Amino acid sequence: MRQIVVGGHTRNIGKTTLVAGLIRELEPLGWTAVKITQYGHGICSLDGEPCGCAPREHAFVLTEELDAAGASDTSRLLAAGARRSLWLRVREGQLAPALPLLRKALARDEWVIFESNSIMEFVEPDLYIAVLDPSRSDFKDSSRKFLDRVDAFVAAESRAGRMAWPDAAWRPRAGVPQFFLPRAGTLTPEICRFVRSKLDLPEAGVVSGLRAPLAEKRSSRVRTE
Repeated sequence: MRQIVVGGHTRNIGKTTLVAGLIRELEPLGWTAVKITQYGHGICSLDGEPCGCAPREHAFVLTEELDAAGASDTSRLLAAGARRSLWLRVREGQLAPALPLLRKALARDEWVIFESNSIMEFVEPDLYIAVLDPSRSDFKDSSRKFLDRVDAFVAAESRAGRMAWPDAAWRPRAGVPQFFLPRAGTLTPEICRFVRSKLDLPEAGVVSGLRAPLAEKRSSRVRTE
Protein backbone atom coordinates (compact mmCIF):
# COMPACT_ATOMS: atom_id res chain seq x y z
CA MET A 1 0.00 0.00 0.00
CA ARG A 2 1.31 3.45 -0.97
CA GLN A 3 0.38 6.28 1.37
CA ILE A 4 0.33 10.07 1.54
CA VAL A 5 -0.43 11.91 4.78
CA VAL A 6 -1.59 15.54 4.78
CA GLY A 7 -1.60 17.27 8.15
CA GLY A 8 -1.61 20.81 9.45
CA HIS A 9 -0.95 22.85 12.56
CA THR A 10 -4.56 24.01 13.01
CA ARG A 11 -8.00 23.75 11.39
CA ASN A 12 -9.48 25.56 8.39
CA ILE A 13 -6.16 26.20 6.66
CA GLY A 14 -6.61 24.21 3.46
CA LYS A 15 -5.83 20.59 4.33
CA THR A 16 -8.89 19.20 2.55
CA THR A 17 -8.26 21.51 -0.41
CA LEU A 18 -4.76 20.11 -0.76
CA VAL A 19 -5.95 16.50 -0.43
CA ALA A 20 -8.59 17.10 -3.09
CA GLY A 21 -6.00 18.67 -5.36
CA LEU A 22 -3.66 15.70 -5.01
CA ILE A 23 -6.48 13.25 -5.73
CA ARG A 24 -7.46 15.25 -8.80
CA GLU A 25 -3.86 15.39 -10.06
CA LEU A 26 -3.31 11.66 -9.56
CA GLU A 27 -6.86 10.39 -10.10
CA PRO A 28 -5.92 7.44 -12.37
CA LEU A 29 -4.27 5.75 -9.39
CA GLY A 30 -7.66 5.14 -7.76
CA TRP A 31 -7.24 6.80 -4.36
CA THR A 32 -8.97 5.96 -1.12
CA ALA A 33 -9.19 9.11 1.00
CA VAL A 34 -9.38 8.87 4.79
CA LYS A 35 -10.28 11.84 6.97
CA ILE A 36 -9.58 11.27 10.66
CA THR A 37 -11.28 13.39 13.31
CA GLN A 38 -10.47 13.10 17.00
CA TYR A 39 -13.32 14.55 19.01
CA GLY A 40 -13.79 15.46 22.64
CA HIS A 41 -13.81 19.21 22.41
CA GLY A 42 -17.19 19.53 20.66
CA ILE A 43 -15.80 20.94 17.41
CA CYS A 44 -17.05 19.67 14.06
CA SER A 45 -14.59 18.89 11.28
CA LEU A 46 -17.02 20.20 8.67
CA ASP A 47 -17.31 23.87 9.62
CA GLY A 48 -15.31 24.33 12.81
CA GLU A 49 -18.41 25.01 14.89
CA PRO A 50 -19.76 23.13 17.95
CA CYS A 51 -21.97 20.25 16.91
CA GLY A 52 -23.14 16.78 17.81
CA CYS A 53 -21.12 14.84 15.25
CA ALA A 54 -19.15 12.91 17.88
CA PRO A 55 -20.38 9.32 18.22
CA ARG A 56 -22.45 9.05 21.39
CA GLU A 57 -22.59 5.29 21.85
CA HIS A 58 -19.30 4.04 20.43
CA ALA A 59 -15.58 4.63 20.95
CA PHE A 60 -15.13 5.20 17.23
CA VAL A 61 -17.12 5.28 14.02
CA LEU A 62 -15.95 4.64 10.45
CA THR A 63 -18.25 5.75 7.63
CA GLU A 64 -17.91 5.67 3.86
CA GLU A 65 -19.18 8.63 1.87
CA LEU A 66 -21.47 7.78 -1.06
CA ASP A 67 -22.63 11.28 -2.04
CA ALA A 68 -20.20 13.22 -4.21
CA ALA A 69 -22.61 16.16 -4.38
CA GLY A 70 -22.73 16.84 -0.64
CA ALA A 71 -21.16 19.71 1.30
CA SER A 72 -19.00 17.62 3.64
CA ASP A 73 -15.25 17.25 3.34
CA THR A 74 -15.66 13.57 2.48
CA SER A 75 -18.04 14.49 -0.34
CA ARG A 76 -15.49 16.98 -1.65
CA LEU A 77 -12.86 14.26 -1.79
CA LEU A 78 -15.22 11.91 -3.62
CA ALA A 79 -16.07 14.68 -6.08
CA ALA A 80 -12.36 15.30 -6.64
CA GLY A 81 -12.03 11.78 -7.98
CA ALA A 82 -11.38 9.56 -4.98
CA ARG A 83 -12.36 5.96 -5.56
CA ARG A 84 -13.52 5.77 -1.93
CA SER A 85 -13.84 8.41 0.79
CA LEU A 86 -13.86 7.37 4.46
CA TRP A 87 -14.34 9.33 7.69
CA LEU A 88 -12.98 7.90 10.93
CA ARG A 89 -14.12 9.59 14.14
CA VAL A 90 -12.47 8.60 17.41
CA ARG A 91 -12.19 9.93 20.93
CA GLU A 92 -9.28 12.31 21.33
CA GLY A 93 -6.05 10.41 21.97
CA GLN A 94 -7.70 7.04 21.27
CA LEU A 95 -6.82 6.42 17.65
CA ALA A 96 -4.97 3.14 18.29
CA PRO A 97 -8.08 1.07 19.21
CA ALA A 98 -9.72 2.09 15.93
CA LEU A 99 -6.82 1.03 13.73
CA PRO A 100 -7.81 -2.66 13.28
CA LEU A 101 -11.14 -1.58 11.81
CA LEU A 102 -9.45 1.00 9.59
CA ARG A 103 -6.81 -1.45 8.39
CA LYS A 104 -9.50 -3.98 7.52
CA ALA A 105 -11.37 -1.34 5.52
CA LEU A 106 -8.18 -0.48 3.61
CA ALA A 107 -6.90 -4.03 3.15
CA ARG A 108 -7.56 -4.09 -0.60
CA ASP A 109 -6.56 -0.50 -1.37
CA GLU A 110 -3.30 0.27 -3.16
CA TRP A 111 -3.22 4.07 -2.87
CA VAL A 112 -4.40 5.79 0.32
CA ILE A 113 -4.27 9.46 1.30
CA PHE A 114 -4.92 10.46 4.91
CA GLU A 115 -6.00 13.85 6.22
CA SER A 116 -4.60 13.61 9.72
CA ASN A 117 -1.58 14.37 11.88
CA SER A 118 -2.10 11.64 14.46
CA ILE A 119 -1.96 8.78 11.94
CA MET A 120 1.77 9.52 11.64
CA GLU A 121 2.26 7.69 14.93
CA PHE A 122 1.21 4.46 13.23
CA VAL A 123 2.33 4.68 9.59
CA GLU A 124 5.46 5.31 7.54
CA PRO A 125 3.98 7.10 4.52
CA ASP A 126 5.69 7.65 1.21
CA LEU A 127 5.04 11.37 1.66
CA TYR A 128 4.02 13.59 4.59
CA ILE A 129 2.92 17.14 3.76
CA ALA A 130 2.03 19.73 6.40
CA VAL A 131 -0.26 22.65 5.58
CA LEU A 132 0.53 25.82 7.50
CA ASP A 133 -0.58 29.36 8.12
CA PRO A 134 2.29 31.22 9.82
CA SER A 135 -0.07 34.06 10.80
CA ARG A 136 -2.03 31.79 13.15
CA SER A 137 -0.48 30.96 16.50
CA ASP A 138 -2.60 27.89 17.26
CA PHE A 139 -0.45 24.78 16.89
CA LYS A 140 -1.76 21.26 17.45
CA ASP A 141 0.40 19.04 19.63
CA SER A 142 -0.06 16.26 17.06
CA SER A 143 1.41 18.49 14.36
CA ARG A 144 4.33 19.70 16.46
CA LYS A 145 5.17 16.11 17.39
CA PHE A 146 5.85 15.07 13.79
CA LEU A 147 7.55 18.19 12.41
CA ASP A 148 10.84 16.36 12.01
CA ARG A 149 9.18 13.91 9.59
CA VAL A 150 7.64 16.47 7.25
CA ASP A 151 8.69 16.12 3.60
CA ALA A 152 7.21 19.45 2.47
CA PHE A 153 5.25 22.44 3.77
CA VAL A 154 2.39 24.06 1.87
CA ALA A 155 0.83 27.46 2.59
CA ALA A 156 -2.09 29.24 0.95
CA GLU A 157 -1.05 31.50 -1.91
CA SER A 158 -2.57 34.53 -0.19
CA ARG A 159 0.13 34.20 2.45
CA ALA A 160 3.05 34.05 0.02
CA GLY A 161 6.04 35.89 1.42
CA ARG A 162 5.04 35.16 5.01
CA MET A 163 6.58 31.74 5.37
CA ALA A 164 7.97 32.44 8.82
CA TRP A 165 7.00 30.62 11.98
CA PRO A 166 5.61 32.77 14.84
CA ASP A 167 7.57 30.69 17.34
CA ALA A 168 11.18 29.69 16.71
CA ALA A 169 10.47 26.32 18.33
CA TRP A 170 8.16 25.49 15.43
CA ARG A 171 10.69 26.04 12.64
CA PRO A 172 11.05 23.09 10.26
CA ARG A 173 14.42 21.53 9.71
CA ALA A 174 16.60 23.08 7.05
CA GLY A 175 16.10 21.92 3.50
CA VAL A 176 12.39 21.06 3.70
CA PRO A 177 10.76 22.40 0.50
CA GLN A 178 7.95 24.93 0.81
CA PHE A 179 5.15 25.43 -1.70
CA PHE A 180 2.09 27.63 -2.14
CA LEU A 181 -1.47 26.42 -2.68
CA PRO A 182 -3.58 28.68 -4.94
CA ARG A 183 -6.94 29.72 -3.54
CA ALA A 184 -8.75 27.80 -6.27
CA GLY A 185 -7.13 24.59 -5.05
CA THR A 186 -5.39 23.84 -8.36
CA LEU A 187 -1.94 22.50 -7.59
CA THR A 188 1.05 24.39 -8.93
CA PRO A 189 3.41 22.59 -11.33
CA GLU A 190 6.07 22.72 -8.62
CA ILE A 191 3.93 20.78 -6.14
CA CYS A 192 2.94 18.25 -8.80
CA ARG A 193 6.52 17.60 -9.83
CA PHE A 194 7.61 17.21 -6.22
CA VAL A 195 4.84 14.75 -5.34
CA ARG A 196 5.36 12.67 -8.48
CA SER A 197 9.08 12.56 -7.78
CA LYS A 198 8.57 11.37 -4.19
CA LEU A 199 6.17 8.67 -5.37
CA ASP A 200 8.41 7.63 -8.30
CA LEU A 201 5.63 8.43 -10.76
CA PRO A 202 6.07 9.63 -14.36
CA GLU A 203 5.08 13.09 -15.50
CA ALA A 204 1.42 14.02 -15.93
CA GLY A 205 -0.30 12.29 -18.82
CA VAL A 206 1.84 9.15 -18.62
CA VAL A 207 0.08 7.33 -15.78
CA SER A 208 -2.65 5.11 -17.21
CA GLY A 209 -4.47 1.88 -16.60
CA LEU A 210 -3.84 1.99 -12.86
CA ARG A 211 -7.31 2.60 -11.49
CA ALA A 212 -8.57 -0.25 -9.34
CA PRO A 213 -12.14 -1.46 -9.99
CA LEU A 214 -14.81 0.34 -8.01
CA ALA A 215 -16.27 -1.59 -5.13
CA GLU A 216 -19.93 -2.50 -5.36
CA LYS A 217 -22.09 0.25 -3.85
CA ARG A 218 -24.11 -0.67 -0.81
CA SER A 219 -26.84 1.26 0.93
CA SER A 220 -25.10 1.39 4.29
CA ARG A 221 -21.41 1.96 4.95
CA VAL A 222 -21.26 2.54 8.70
CA ARG A 223 -19.14 0.51 11.12
CA THR A 224 -18.83 1.20 14.82
CA GLU A 225 -17.23 -0.14 17.96
